[in-house]
Amino acid sequence: MNWLQFIDIVSTVLGLLYLWLEYRANIWLWAVSIIMPAVHAYLYYEKGLYADFGMELYYIIMAFYGFYCWKWSKKKGDAKVNLPISHYKKIHVVLSAITWLVLWGFIYWILISFTDSKVPVLDSFTTSLSAVAMWALARKYVEQWLLWFVVDAVCCGLYIYKEIPFTASLYGFYTIIAVFGYNKWKKMMKTNT
Repeated sequence: MNWLQFIDIVSTVLGLLYLWLEYRANIWLWAVSIIMPAVHAYLYYEKGLYADFGMELYYIIMAFYGFYCWKWSKKKGDAKVNLPISHYKKIHVVLSAITWLVLWGFIYWILISFTDSKVPVLDSFTTSLSAVAMWALARKYVEQWLLWFVVDAVCCGLYIYKEIPFTASLYGFYTIIAVFGYNKWKKMMKTNT
């Protein structure tokens, strides 16, 4: 086993822990969200997935934002309460789609202009959609699971192509769990209203 294979295994274990915490809507997913991206960043850089590498830096920042949102951003009277699971508002659908398309084009342009990326279309696609999905997760929107479903399915194929087998398997598993997570969060949302 070489060093990158070891890093691939470590990132997979962290990813499973993260997924379990996310599925349960457990706030500690944000703690794992600080460690896991650092491990992934190294792996992605070494494999030439430069947009994914940059995305991991965004994930670290979003981990702090997500923790704040989940813990303190909802007020009920004078007290701050945990953010409830809710649905995307219609305006968020439009703004998210615009943000995703602009980011996709911008990241694609960066990849073809300044890197030797062999997969600029898919790397920029998953990175831009991940940025939107991570924001939706931080705001605790149930639809974040649908966005992750698409990201995870595409990443699974991309990581197989880039010969990162454990991470590819993890993203295949993420794709399946996204369906279950969506249904679980919908049920949790109904019981909390």
